[in-house]
This record gives sequence, structure tokens and C-alpha cells, in this order.
Amino acid sequence: MLTQAEFDQILDDPSKRIDGDITWTNSNNTLWSQFRADIITSSDHDLFIQGSYNPVIPALSYILIYPAAGCRIYGLDLGKDHRNPDGRLVGETHKHSWTETFRDKQAYAPPDITAPASNPVEVWQQFCQEARITHNGIMAPPSDSQLDLFL
Repeated sequence: MLTQAEFDQILDDPSKRIDGDITWTNSNNTLWSQFRADIITSSDHDLFIQGSYNPVIPALSYILIYPAAGCRIYGLDLGKDHRNPDGRLVGETHKHSWTETFRDKQAYAPPDITAPASNPVEVWQQFCQEARITHNGIMAPPSDSQLDLFL
């Protein structure tokens, strides 16, 4: 079980970094593009991040996975409403942050994410800054080639 102190340590760790370019892929002939990138840290925490993007909705997610906890411990969603365990609607732009009580189910509206879901690269930069992740590489925008199949 991930403790709150361990989660706080992971999120506050400024040594988190991704080395290399990030490329979106469409492996299932759907409108969803995805990527996965390993995160390097100076701690013993094994982490990776996944992204998904659908340009039609548009919907975008970046989620930080801690395999030792078995799930997402931190994430950002745009374009999808979320309702917290207490029933409160958070809205289409929200961040999930781990708590011992609700695990990854509790979300809040982040004031620091100002880019729209239709701009995954700018949202990525804002997400990395707040999550204290350094990306030493380039994130190219997702390809629109799959979009032609559905229009």
C-alpha cells in the first residue's frame, strides 16, 4: 500500500526525468493515440507515464503510474467529466492525486492547466512543470492521419 508520505515524496522529487523524444502511436486503428515513457529518478521509485489523446472529442490524459502501487497515482484529464467519491462534479479538466482514503479517485480542478485538450504538447509542458518532471527531449504532436479514416 502506498502511503500518503510516500506519494508526497514521489511527487515532490525533482529528480524525475524522461530522456528522449516522445512519439504518439495509433496501434489499434482508432482515433486514440498513445505513448508510454519510463521515468528516471534518483530514488528507488520505478515510475512510468502514459498519454492518450483523441482529437475528435477532444480528450487528453497524462497519467503517472507507480507499478508498486498497482495503479495511477497522479494524472491529468481534459475533455472528460469526473465525479469525486463524494458526488461532487469536478469538470472536464481535472487532476487526480493519490490519497490513502480514495487512492486515485479524488480529483480537483487545476488552475495551472490553461492549454486546451486540442494542444497536447502545451498541456504536456504544463503538466510536467507541475509534476516536477523534466523532459529531455521533444514531444511531437499526435498525427492526424487516423482522423482521415473517420471523416
